[in-house]
Amino acid sequence: MTLTHLIVPDAAPAPASAKYSHAVRAGPFLYVTGQLPADPDDPAAALPEGIAAQTRLSFKNLERILAQAGFDFADTVFARIYLTDFERDYAGMNEVFFEYFPDEARLPGRTTVGVAALARDALVEIDLVLYRA
Repeated sequence: MTLTHLIVPDAAPAPASAKYSHAVRAGPFLYVTGQLPADPDDPAAALPEGIAAQTRLSFKNLERILAQAGFDFADTVFARIYLTDFERDYAGMNEVFFEYFPDEARLPGRTTVGVAALARDALVEIDLVLYRA
């Protein structure tokens, strides 16, 4: 199996505090590193306010990586979502999630986890596993 490591400097915030690939392609699978709601055009900018805005920006970062890798959200087989305030933010995150996965018959598998903290005091982080034969 061939592995392809993608660093997408124009498409998502550059790895700042740790070294990692934005995504790794392993055969027909693409594993996308968790994306925070950081602005790739201004990585030092403050994160947006509220769960909807942060979730939307996390998805925009994911979308840029997927486009560079030749995938799209329809290829998603699994999503992991981390929330720092699960009870408060779960419903708002879901509203945005379903904008990107509107077909209820083709939803990816998913785990949503409440965590104590995320980098940059983000409210949300999202990673994906995709498949394209």
